[in-house]
Amino acid sequence: METEIRLELGRPVDCSDGAAGVLEDFVVDPTTKHITHIVVQPPHRHDEARLVPIALVELGGGEEHRIALACTRAELRELAQAQRFAYLQIGDFLVEDPDWDVGVQDVLALPYYEAAGPDGYAGVLNPESGVIYDRIPKGEVEIRRASAVVAADGHDLGHVDGFLVEGDHITHLVLERGHLWGKREVTIPITSVEKVETDLVTLTLSKDEVGELPAHHVRR
Repeated sequence: METEIRLELGRPVDCSDGAAGVLEDFVVDPTTKHITHIVVQPPHRHDEARLVPIALVELGGGEEHRIALACTRAELRELAQAQRFAYLQIGDFLVEDPDWDVGVQDVLALPYYEAAGPDGYAGVLNPESGVIYDRIPKGEVEIRRASAVVAADGHDLGHVDGFLVEGDHITHLVLERGHLWGKREVTIPITSVEKVETDLVTLTLSKDEVGELPAHHVRR
């Protein structure tokens, strides 16, 4: 029997020869609800984050509250880099790739008009915007701490805090609710998850049904 393990976003990650960073994101197969990769980020350097196959995660290994990887730090740096950057024109989409999809993304700068001249006419529209995005395997989705959890009746319930897993199979979603001192965690069976998309989890339960599930205070 495999042991159920909690994988919590923000938890420290260690290679066999020292600290590697933190668990920043999950990459999930939305059909099977299996974790295929985790994104490991060095401190404050998402541009150096790596896609780590779940097979390299020693589930149950390492010290308490830490995640152990079956690789060295040098081997970690050889893995695929998650983050990419692109300039896009208005109406453009990120270039399609036969092997990769776009995960979470953030717009750095929206298109803008240059300042009006002394004659009062507005300047020319700058049509470009910068986009930082994560590259993930084709057909998969990416979940981060900011990813929303939405009830079946459309209510925003909070954010993903992590998953409980057996091997690579997700058994439960850990939902973080509330703000600051009022934060609570609710553990939701994966059978109550209707859909997992990039940056979004949709449940089969209503807001009231989720409110009836056991919750406990978060201690950081």
